[in-house]
Amino acid sequence: MDQVECVVVGAGVVGLAIARELALKGREVVVLEAEGAIGTHTSSRNSEVIHAGIYYPAGSLKADFCVRGRQRLYEYAEAHGIKHNRCGKIIVATTPEQEPQLAAILAAGQTNGVTDLTPIPLAKAREMEPEVRCVAALHSPSTGIIDSHGLMLAFQGEAEDHGAMLAFHTPIARAEVTADGFRVTTGGDAPTTLGCRILVNAAGLTAPDVARMIDGYDAALAPDAYYARGVYFTLIGATPFRRLVYPIPERAGLGIHVTLDLGGRARFGPDVEWIDGIDYRFDEGRAAKFYDAIRTYWPGLKDGQLSPGYTGIRPKISGPNDPAADFMIQGPESHGVPGLVHLFGIESPGLTSSLSIGETVGGMLADV
Repeated sequence: MDQVECVVVGAGVVGLAIARELALKGREVVVLEAEGAIGTHTSSRNSEVIHAGIYYPAGSLKADFCVRGRQRLYEYAEAHGIKHNRCGKIIVATTPEQEPQLAAILAAGQTNGVTDLTPIPLAKAREMEPEVRCVAALHSPSTGIIDSHGLMLAFQGEAEDHGAMLAFHTPIARAEVTADGFRVTTGGDAPTTLGCRILVNAAGLTAPDVARMIDGYDAALAPDAYYARGVYFTLIGATPFRRLVYPIPERAGLGIHVTLDLGGRARFGPDVEWIDGIDYRFDEGRAAKFYDAIRTYWPGLKDGQLSPGYTGIRPKISGPNDPAADFMIQGPESHGVPGLVHLFGIESPGLTSSLSIGETVGGMLADV
């Protein structure tokens, strides 16, 4: 049986950030990825937004990791030549009844340490985004967009430069806790068994399933998995927007908002639907809901201007009728197994938080 110091399960943006952090600390790292490339699920099927940290409950891991990770991410992108744009966003109330919600968002953001989130006069909002209709607005200059694939390639490159190895088409089949660490058995075309001292489960959508494969870990501690599929449509033709535009959030998410890609093209979403498993099918019939929602803040949208885009799935650990769950980073202090860390429910703002999550997990394992 081959031996390695650390095994990271999952080569999405968070798994790669953790692998990078461990490799930079001189650890011997192998990343096991079930697919044939990095970031093929949640990490590449999202809005690519660098979030400021506005919406999350005070004191939550999401708020803390996002606010810390956002600045680190901008610095990292600058240092490594990763395409990004600190374009900012406005959050709009479209009726007077929504204005108290806008004030609550402002207060939440300020509590979380988003110091540059400010109300803007209506005339200023119209100057910033002439096509947008609103009665009040907030401006978040710290919000931006980033090339998520370029970011993952940078994480992968740094990890590999410091000795890490990636094994694609290598799903984990089972694992067991041993006297000196773990024995990990993989599936795929070339099954193998690895011994390791550290095992990090960053498997995203399948992280709860991976946790339950580990003999010696109390499977009752793994949360249930829920799947929220987000649908995105793209705008046909030139965009009238200069920055991101978000309506007042909905219960299931942040509502159907405007994001931009690095080429300046506009896309709208996500419209969230709860599904039973990993299924990326696109329902074009949802377009009517998009037109209705977008026209509340952009009445100039014309019929036929939306084109089917793509879908993505968030790895949620709370259901449609539950309060939104925080990130869950479960280490030895929670489950009693030295060297084992699980990352559950790492949905948005996981991309923004990736560097701060990597640093935290590295710190949790410093003495192993």
